[in-house]
Amino acid sequence: MNATIRNCLAIAAMAALLGACASKGVPTSQFDFGPLPAASPASASKIGAIIVADVTGPAALDTERMQYRLLYADARQSKPYAYNQWTSTPAQLLTQRMKARLAQAGVKVLSTTDAAASTTVLRMEVEDFAQNFDTATASNGVLSLRASVFRSHKLVDQKTFSRSMPAPSADAAGGARALADASDAVATDVLSWLAALPPSRE
Repeated sequence: MNATIRNCLAIAAMAALLGACASKGVPTSQFDFGPLPAASPASASKIGAIIVADVTGPAALDTERMQYRLLYADARQSKPYAYNQWTSTPAQLLTQRMKARLAQAGVKVLSTTDAAASTTVLRMEVEDFAQNFDTATASNGVLSLRASVFRSHKLVDQKTFSRSMPAPSADAAGGARALADASDAVATDVLSWLAALPPSRE
């Protein structure tokens, strides 16, 4: 069997594993990021009160459908799982998780409707949020986002954070776990970054 045939068979097997649940009538499974991990060490006193805007990103984050990519077949094509989805959109899950992690660290988290209470605003734009398969049995949850801090409508600092975490299984459940882990890792990085910024003078 030559390499081309082996590759085609591997792709076909992967498609059957990830998408063929529909033919068996398997009910839809829903995933979120699970419970918060242990609190990360951060100096909340240095961060102060902060308004956390809703996370934004590409249109693919505005749906509950769970997506994956077969990097070894066509990295430019995103595919949906047949019978698996998020409990809410990835953008909403990331917004909730980031606020929860900040609050867990002792930061006073405010919403955009509390604008009068703080002049410091954290905005985050997702660049990548995906379960990427390097092989038919190995994948990673990848999150990349650009965070910006504004004070009195002026940009204080901007930084891109990226994390890739291995999936414990080659399916939607494994992808959900890996993306949750990547999100928590990015949240920890953002906390450390915020704590290192010059304190607000408000």
